Amino acid sequence: MLSIFVSSIQKGKTMKKKLFTLFVVLTILALTTVVAQAKPEAGKSTCKTIQDGVLTYSSGHFLLGTPIPTGYDPYGYNYQAHLFKGSYANAYLGGGKFPPYTGDDATYLADNPSAASTWYWPYRTTQVLMKWNDAWLSNKDCNSDGALDRHFGLTSYIGSGAWITNHMWDSYEYDGAVCNWDWFTKIIAVPSDATSFAGYWYAADGTEIGGTIWGEFATIQSVYNDPCAGFTGLEYLSPDHAGFGGW
Repeated sequence: MLSIFVSSIQKGKTMKKKLFTLFVVLTILALTTVVAQAKPEAGKSTCKTIQDGVLTYSSGHFLLGTPIPTGYDPYGYNYQAHLFKGSYANAYLGGGKFPPYTGDDATYLADNPSAASTWYWPYRTTQVLMKWNDAWLSNKDCNSDGALDRHFGLTSYIGSGAWITNHMWDSYEYDGAVCNWDWFTKIIAVPSDATSFAGYWYAADGTEIGGTIWGEFATIQSVYNDPCAGFTGLEYLSPDHAGFGGW
């Protein structure tokens, strides 16, 4: 649980790193739980949209068969607007066939006792704001593969211009005080002429883009604030540039 932070300042730093590692994996996996169940009709556009009302949650989801809403769903996903906002645990609970967590531990576990044994349950108080662009995860299915499109028209994310931002925050107790922390990161799909070496991606001119993550991506900015642990401000900034354009 996030009470791991309480034991020491060093553990607070370590927990943050572990939390992010889990989160970036979650970012890939949780967004794959939505698929389009309907096939394109003859004579009509091959693109199916959320507004069509035919895109539904996948067989592994608690909301199996339910149409994806154009606004926020009960877990905090807004696939139409390319957003997630809510509990860290809620980003995974639906895919684990659990209902959304609303903040009442006792009531929730009375109805869903096995949720307590999941790896993401301890992070239910951590709040997450995720934003992504169409190349990362589209709000439609245009290639008729039964899933919301990713890097449409390309075989991989490289050169797609895809990006995502993650912002997380929470609090913990340390030495009798309440400590607040937050972490913001920017991640981009690397350009087609980039090269990878020793854990970093580099542009064609040799300029460092950012640390390698998920093989096809680079972290171009990381900002971490935890005053109780002595961390304030910028952790990493791409020597190339930290904006999303031009990749």
